[in-house]
Amino acid sequence: MKHLLKLLDLSGEEIEEILNLGDQLKYEHRHGIAHPILAGKTLGMIFQKSSTRTRVSFEVGMYQLGGQALFLSSRDLQIGRGEPVQDTARVLSRYLDGIMIRTFEQAEVESLAEYGSIPIINGLTDFCHPCQVLADLMTVREKKGSLSGLTLTFIGDGNNMANSLIVGGLKTGMNVRVACPEGYDPDPRVLEFAKEYAGHFWLLRDVEKAAAGADVLYTDVWASMGQEGEAEKRKAAFAGWQIGDRALAAAKSDAMVLHCLPAHRGEEITEAVFEAHADEIFEEAENRLHAQKAVMVKLMK
Repeated sequence: MKHLLKLLDLSGEEIEEILNLGDQLKYEHRHGIAHPILAGKTLGMIFQKSSTRTRVSFEVGMYQLGGQALFLSSRDLQIGRGEPVQDTARVLSRYLDGIMIRTFEQAEVESLAEYGSIPIINGLTDFCHPCQVLADLMTVREKKGSLSGLTLTFIGDGNNMANSLIVGGLKTGMNVRVACPEGYDPDPRVLEFAKEYAGHFWLLRDVEKAAAGADVLYTDVWASMGQEGEAEKRKAAFAGWQIGDRALAAAKSDAMVLHCLPAHRGEEITEAVFEAHADEIFEEAENRLHAQKAVMVKLMK
């Protein structure tokens, strides 16, 4: 494992190793056990999309590991003025020990890895969100004990979250269902991957059928960053495609509810369901810190 570009690149065993290390680092953090594993190391954080959880969790995580994080806004870098990605990658590789990038195009992340000589971590692209899904899987495993055999249902837009949940869930032995309106399916590359898991993956057009007997219900906003101009169109297309009382009643009585945040309460999830499962959702948010620390240790130690 040289980079974390997308979960498609990792085996199920590699994902489990990251989760195991995340558990260990979380335990040590909760018990005040210092772990300056990356003392003297520096992570550059390139942001072309705004963020709350990604920036804070990576910056704090690097500090807790004994290293330093540098916030690099695209407004401040020459990459924002047209410097080729391949030149940026080669320059930053001579200064830094790793790069985390949060951007639009997956190709930009892949180019950094191709031309740079240090580990690259995908903090989010329009195609996938591997760091978030590692935290999600960590949260489910904490509560349920294991992942294998559980049923995860995603309701909403077939976006970067749906793409990564499909891959991460299937590779760790879960059954995965995605419920979305026609025209909003997950990426064709991910659906092609899912064909390898016939009998464990379903793309459905009915919320209650998708939620039936599920162990985990998951949703995300209907309009992601960069899609603000489609907000009204998407509100109409996704009306009823939410986690509410009906979806919850169809799932198992002890089903978890997760959301990658920020949430638009009353749209993809009701206020009542969000608050009833707030402990799980904010544990999931905290686990971004621990899962990402595990990734940084795996790549930069």
